[in-house]
Amino acid sequence: MNSRPLAAWHSGVCDCFENASTCCYGFWCCPCLACTVSGRHGENTCLPLCDIFGSGVCAAVGIPVCVPPAGLSMRTSIRKTYNIKGSLCKDILVSCFCVWCSWCQLHRELKHQNKTTAVVNVINQTVIQQPAPMMMMQTQPTVYVAQH
Repeated sequence: MNSRPLAAWHSGVCDCFENASTCCYGFWCCPCLACTVSGRHGENTCLPLCDIFGSGVCAAVGIPVCVPPAGLSMRTSIRKTYNIKGSLCKDILVSCFCVWCSWCQLHRELKHQNKTTAVVNVINQTVIQQPAPMMMMQTQPTVYVAQH
């Protein structure tokens, strides 16, 4: 269980004017924005294409698809990753009825989280200590005395 308190989304679903460049990008090329969001969150950048092509293929053969699986899974994953208030029911509603706005909100949230989150990478390195170079080492002859 996560001990951090739940936070709110940095921006609302319809806060397009908060970051107009995101929404313009989403309006002109929503698939490109969705693929960018997916890649920035660490998923396959082609994942959102499942929503586009999967729904088309299913509709062509008569299978109704209501919930876009990639959009819903990305929304839920980002909400869980950043400990944002919400529920699966709300994620389904936003993913179904506000597809473009949902992707824009996810893009704005990732931009906000990347500004405020510090990532620390710890790298284990093996350090080999070498003896210091010897400076003008003087050797004294060793004398062995043999007794008869």
